[in-house]
Amino acid sequence: MKKFILAVGLLSLAGSALAAGKPCEELKAEIAAKLDAKGVSGYSLEIVDKGAAAGGKVVGKCESGAKVIVYKR
Repeated sequence: MKKFILAVGLLSLAGSALAAGKPCEELKAEIAAKLDAKGVSGYSLEIVDKGAAAGGKVVGKCESGAKVIVYKR
């Protein structure tokens, strides 16, 4: 559980700071690679419009903040 919390925390910081203008699919692939490298399994990443009710944790912003990537376990 500690690994999961650490991974999500790091991804949310890195995702919002470094990926403001990145294409969503590229950022989603990077986040998935990081989660897989940390051994996280049984998750999904979904690209949604900013402000849309997604039911998960926002782990990245893309397309100049117009969309977000939501992590669900």
